[in-house]
Amino acid sequence: MNDIPILERRRIEAMILKHVLDVITERSGRAEAEAVIGETCSRSAIEQGKAMAEGLDHAPTLSDFADILPNWTKEDALQIETLVTEPDQMDFNVTRCRYAEMYKEMGLGDIGHLLSCNRDGDFCVGYNPDIQLERTQTIMKGASHCDFRYKMK
Repeated sequence: MNDIPILERRRIEAMILKHVLDVITERSGRAEAEAVIGETCSRSAIEQGKAMAEGLDHAPTLSDFADILPNWTKEDALQIETLVTEPDQMDFNVTRCRYAEMYKEMGLGDIGHLLSCNRDGDFCVGYNPDIQLERTQTIMKGASHCDFRYKMK
């Protein structure tokens, strides 16, 4: 599964989660369905962060994080404009997001933030809780770009 590009992995997950969203919406309402999908994706992101950290013999740093970033950009999934790369700070803007484009095409644009965007900070919880993400806008929510600002605590 690790050799499947993350963009393709998210597409496969979204195909299943779309049906989960529909079933929970029918049974318990849209708010509950979105809460369940959000919590599910959050737990998955934390678990994936832990799994990626286990391969290192030290607590992951922002340099380590920069080394694994190509996992998310593979197949031109994200176009990134790098602003700062320092040992304690990594800032970049995403200027094109094929994840957002894909969810919109699948009719899931309204929950794309639950399927992908919210995972970014949650991944750090599992990878190294001392890495903090601040982001004020996303393409998924209609902005011109996503502003990723990572810092070490």
